Amino acid sequence: MSKGKNQYVVPTQGGWGVKSEGSSKLTVKTETKVEAVKIGTSIAKNQQSELTILGGNGKIQNKNSFGNDPNPPKDKKH
Repeated sequence: MSKGKNQYVVPTQGGWGVKSEGSSKLTVKTETKVEAVKIGTSIAKNQQSELTILGGNGKIQNKNSFGNDPNPPKDKKH
């Protein structure tokens, strides 16, 4: 399966949105950030891509990779 476009949770006027990387249009608009993160996570998992969550100030708050991450975190449970 080929990797889909990375997804972004972004602040919008009057709410939050999810959009694909390189797109100027929102895929979905929600009233709350929690809703946008839930939808964005679902899309990113389905497309095996990365989800980037922006704060209200437009700066990156968190990233989650749902695809073939070239730099996975090291498992400390060995």
